[in-house]
Amino acid sequence: MRPAPDYWYAAKRYGWGWGMPVAWQGWAVLAVFMVAIIVPAHWLRHTGYRWAYPAYVVALVLVQSWICYLKGPPPRWRWGEPDR
Repeated sequence: MRPAPDYWYAAKRYGWGWGMPVAWQGWAVLAVFMVAIIVPAHWLRHTGYRWAYPAYVVALVLVQSWICYLKGPPPRWRWGEPDR
């Protein structure tokens, strides 16, 4: 019998993807993600390049999604049924 994998994020009950973190590592990644969005917002907004901050946020979301993909359950569409 295989041991259960240690996921950092829970599966969403409805929809596709992942929900909130369930391990301290997931909470740490989420905290770094939020700080990385909030802290440079003022500086990047005033660089003169209107696309700089949106591009930065898209890059952060892609990194966060990749971490969820690696450290969460396999994504699939869920209709609210409990996992078996």
